[in-house]
Amino acid sequence: MAHKLHNGEKLLECTVCNKKFSHAYVLRRHLRTHTGDKPFECTVCNKKFPRTSTLRVHLRKHTGDKPFECTVCNKKFAVSSHLRGHLRTHTGDKPFECTVCSKKFSLDHSLRTHLRTHTGDKPFECAACNKKFAQDSHLRTHLRTHTGDKPFECTVCNKKFAQSSALQVHVRTHTGGKPFECTVCNKKFAVSSHLRVHLRTHTGEKPFECTVCSKKFSLDCNLRTHLRTHTGDKPFECTVCNKKFPRTSTLRVHLRMHTGDKPFECIVCNKKFADPSVLRSHLRTHTGDKPFECTVQQEI
Repeated sequence: MAHKLHNGEKLLECTVCNKKFSHAYVLRRHLRTHTGDKPFECTVCNKKFPRTSTLRVHLRKHTGDKPFECTVCNKKFAVSSHLRGHLRTHTGDKPFECTVCSKKFSLDHSLRTHLRTHTGDKPFECAACNKKFAQDSHLRTHLRTHTGDKPFECTVCNKKFAQSSALQVHVRTHTGGKPFECTVCNKKFAVSSHLRVHLRTHTGEKPFECTVCSKKFSLDCNLRTHLRTHTGDKPFECTVCNKKFPRTSTLRVHLRMHTGDKPFECIVCNKKFADPSVLRSHLRTHTGDKPFECTVQQEI
């Protein structure tokens, strides 16, 4: 159906959704959103598109052409909208605001991703295990657990990683970089999660609680180890005598019985020990320290 504008020009209406257009070619393009028609095909990879403009942008993936340049830092982009978004990193402009928590974003897709933290929506599903994700980038990373793909390689030792963030952390083992600093004692860490755990030594926070006895721990791994005192689970087995242990540290001490290794040496008499706790007890024979007191009072 055609409607007239105030200037006499006919307005064309979509018969599916009743949206109106002033030009026939715009209506035809719009109709493809309903029909799924994609008449424009890439001559390189045969991918199809509903618009010529979308095809032109796609072709730059093959040619590497980036015609849109930032006037501030000269970074180049294949898509004009990507340049507009990038410019906000220089201006600090954040025009997209969350209607739930009022947090602002420089990119509309960043806002859409953020909104899923409120809705719980996870639209990206793994075809292998059906696990769902809120971000397509998280799905791509997850897929590598199925494929074994490790595209990020260390230029120093050639070790490969599935995630770029894991490579960044690894590179610090070569550079010694520790960018995360404790604001209380100035101790530095290579990994942000290690700093978060360290901060609990200052705050006394113990967020991990045993469901059996309510004992609390600052580390989840310590809670898992503690739970074995309730379950009796001993997952770490000696390859020599098959004795089992609840902790890897206890297994390492035990293995020294087989190897004869005694890496802990007394600085006073040079006697060596396989277990650091035994060395600590031994040192008291030199210092005379007696830290353990009987709690039962003797009669006078």
